[in-house]
Amino acid sequence: MRMGSLTIAGAMIWNGEGFVDGDLHIVGGRVSEAPGAGAEVLDAGGGWLIPGLIDAHFHAYATSMDGLENERGPLSFVAINGARRLENALRRGFTTVRDVAGGDIGLARAVEDGLFPSPRYLFTGPALSQTGGHGDPRAAHVDICFSRGHMCEIVDGADALRLAVRNRLRTGAHAIKVMTSGGVFSLADPIRVPQYSAEELAAVVDEAGRRGSYVAAHAYSPEAVLHSIEHGVRSIEHGNLIDAATARRMAERSAFLVPTLAAYDAMDRRGAGIGLNAISLAKNAEVLSKGQEAVRLALAAGVRVGFGSDLMGELEDDQLCGVRLQVEAAGAAETLRSMTRVNAELLGDPALGHLGAGAHGDAVLLSADPLADPAALWETEARRAVVRAGCVI
Repeated sequence: MRMGSLTIAGAMIWNGEGFVDGDLHIVGGRVSEAPGAGAEVLDAGGGWLIPGLIDAHFHAYATSMDGLENERGPLSFVAINGARRLENALRRGFTTVRDVAGGDIGLARAVEDGLFPSPRYLFTGPALSQTGGHGDPRAAHVDICFSRGHMCEIVDGADALRLAVRNRLRTGAHAIKVMTSGGVFSLADPIRVPQYSAEELAAVVDEAGRRGSYVAAHAYSPEAVLHSIEHGVRSIEHGNLIDAATARRMAERSAFLVPTLAAYDAMDRRGAGIGLNAISLAKNAEVLSKGQEAVRLALAAGVRVGFGSDLMGELEDDQLCGVRLQVEAAGAAETLRSMTRVNAELLGDPALGHLGAGAHGDAVLLSADPLADPAALWETEARRAVVRAGCVI
């Protein structure tokens, strides 16, 4: 991974609460209090400088709107297409992504070796699903065998789950992803019903915790969210259907919420036109209107709310639409904190999400003040530069 030395001169710099004018120095890929010798200079011209954005629910391997195609298509195509998806995300200003269903050590190594432009890349490997759960791509009438694909693996029973977790951590996984409720994309599971038994979830959390990792759970309903967090899950992905009582319990358990508002909006607007099946379209309608409300409930309860996109197939170009939708729910300053500081806390990297000394030299230079003109956060023409590890992209 290329590390650069750069001075961004004459910028309004985000400090977590507002903007202050000054110069930002990056030396050897890290923010420094003093400029580096021979550093490149980027004239910000009074532009607004924010930390590199973090997408905590990304899918590099989501090449299709068809579940079986995603799981069983040629891995060579999936990986090359994943590299393209990662580069596109970087150019939108996302300098770190967490891939929470898929990815592998090979793709991560290609990123680290600088084989293509990419955000910092953290992956979970295939998400864990029970038979007939959200990660099982088979419709009820389909009589084929399926145990593992590029994005999901079906694993039942506490002992088998322990082995699966150990193998993911052996091969470089940042965290473990489990499916603990039905989902929009799957074909044979009701959205609200909790998935995995208490014993199974406890085994996954125990294995991850002893290695210093954590568990992220796909969950929509209050029942599924409570089932997850009471057994130690750290982050709830989606959470559209939570109520106020569930949000309060999430805060008490120090659980994060990672909303993925872009996905439902994109499927509602574009899904039918690109062949999304009728079952998924109907499920999407159930959760679409609840996503922004869930964000408001979580913030009111004191839950740390991050940001994710969760876009499949051709819908990937709606990533920045998710920013607009979250701003509508939470405001520009809160959304900016979600995409930087809060997601950095979730990922456990103190060098992410801010522009203080020692931080990763990741930043986005905007042409307008995002607090006064929030559209600057999602309009691509407002991006004057994207910087990753001190290198201008």
